[in-house]
Amino acid sequence: MNDLVSVITPAYNSARYIGETICSVLSQTYEQWEMIVVDDGSEDETASVVTGFDEKRIRCIRHSEKRGVAEARNTALRYARGRWIAFLDSDDLWEPQKLERQLDFMQEHGYGFSYTNYIEVDEAAQPTGRLVTGPRHIGKRLMYGYCWPGCLTVMYDTQLTGLIQTADINITDDYAIWLKVVQKADCYLLSETLGRHRCRSGSLSHRSVFYKTACHYRLFRCVEGHNAIVAIGMTFVNLVMGLMKKILYVKKV
Repeated sequence: MNDLVSVITPAYNSARYIGETICSVLSQTYEQWEMIVVDDGSEDETASVVTGFDEKRIRCIRHSEKRGVAEARNTALRYARGRWIAFLDSDDLWEPQKLERQLDFMQEHGYGFSYTNYIEVDEAAQPTGRLVTGPRHIGKRLMYGYCWPGCLTVMYDTQLTGLIQTADINITDDYAIWLKVVQKADCYLLSETLGRHRCRSGSLSHRSVFYKTACHYRLFRCVEGHNAIVAIGMTFVNLVMGLMKKILYVKKV
């Protein structure tokens, strides 16, 4: 399984978008992948759309009730068989060369953790004119400063990290994973635009700044185990770094 990439896809009421997401994986030039979709108690036809694809590399696992995106990712990670883990949410999209280019990049340089640029698209998958990138090299200190990688762009090597499981803390669930991975490997940017992030009204990523701040505090206080003063300080640093990202790493295209 050294060449296998496990694609982790949590899904909840995603019937409208997940077919297009799956098609972007089927279009990959790199063919050694498996896609694990965890239907987190959806009330729509999400599972039917997934199982409607006649593709043995795609597995659909169903939660009987909604447990949250962290538990959905945890379930998928437990079932993953690949050495390499990649993430793709149920409404996002990859460019066809994404897996091939990123895996080549990591193997060529001996990296265990990487991410790429991505563009933002609207609900109809039309570009909004914004490209998101980040620092070339992210070590522990910089990763604790802010969640720089977009979830749909990340890949890591399980030979370095082992199985990762995280607590349910809403919008910072992916960040909690990166903080665990960066303990084992620094993160490096492949500066190519290989993903399309769908911006949807009402999604978790569009919650208010106060809600996001509370979630970051909870991450540092309850999950990372820092005392209240340290957690407040780290949350403040995240706010500052978030502004810096918008200035330095979000570009008009």
